[in-house]
Amino acid sequence: MGNGEKDQFWIGFDLGGTKMQALLFDDKLNAKGGNRRKTKGESGAQLGMERIVQTIEQLLDEAKITKKDLAGIGVGVPGPLDLDKGILLESPNLGWNNMPLRKQLEEAFGCPAVVLNDVDAGVYGEYRFGAAKNARCVVGVFPGTGIGGGCVYEGGILRGKNGSCMEIGHIQVLPNGPLCGCGQRGCLEALSSRLAISSAATAAAIRGNAPHLLAARGTDMADIRSRSLAEAIKAGDEIVEKIVRDAAVWLGVGISIAINLLAPDVVVLGGGLVEAMPDLYVKEVERTARLRVMNSLRDSFKVVAATLGDEATATGAAAWARKSIKSSDQRKEGG
Repeated sequence: MGNGEKDQFWIGFDLGGTKMQALLFDDKLNAKGGNRRKTKGESGAQLGMERIVQTIEQLLDEAKITKKDLAGIGVGVPGPLDLDKGILLESPNLGWNNMPLRKQLEEAFGCPAVVLNDVDAGVYGEYRFGAAKNARCVVGVFPGTGIGGGCVYEGGILRGKNGSCMEIGHIQVLPNGPLCGCGQRGCLEALSSRLAISSAATAAAIRGNAPHLLAARGTDMADIRSRSLAEAIKAGDEIVEKIVRDAAVWLGVGISIAINLLAPDVVVLGGGLVEAMPDLYVKEVERTARLRVMNSLRDSFKVVAATLGDEATATGAAAWARKSIKSSDQRKEGG
């Protein structure tokens, strides 16, 4: 399904929980445009697929690019995947199950498509163009509602036999600790995610220990997000700062385990917490990780904040699609 070597373009697509984003790149992966829409999980898989296709088609129309000019599409997706078949097995946030993303995209646009985990795509984007450019081994950790992880090792995305791996959020760091959404206790996610932080901060506000947070956001946990926490700390809510620091310490504990296993030269932290409080959060994570790793690894890595923002997943998906599809084409030609 190749389109020759001239005038090739690539689509990177981020199918997030609340939004979908398409970015267009030329063959040198220079950005040529973008389109973003809110997702509507209640619409179901079929209408969801139609929205994906419409989002890409609108982007192509605006850029005056035809489907025949597309060399490939890469899609970063949250949830369990069959990577080899390009099937989204389950996405609770979207309500989509057993969705053959790759097949439907290839039929709609007549070019190869690659489906990968959204965090893997984001980490690959940071490896190619961002905070971990050209590192030998990159571990990426993105704390949010949960805690996503990914690893790029010598230019390839670390993965399992059929699906993605690096579920760092479900490392058990506190036996018999808080109940995690996965059903286990003491997972890193139950101690260090933004959801865990917001829960503790809400309790502090209810007790009257976080007056600035209470005045600004009340006691609805859904309203207490990363920026709200940063503003409360700046206003003087010391208990909120302690809650965030404690969560960052736990994240550093989890990351130290990954460092002992993989010896990365770069650890990239991304997501809303990092963007809202880069100095406080990144420094606390790095300090803890450095204290807990093996002596021989203590000075072998750096911890940095991601730089691509909310374009990391779509950018990484396009870059990974280009790498994967061109490698496949070369193998076919060689065979």
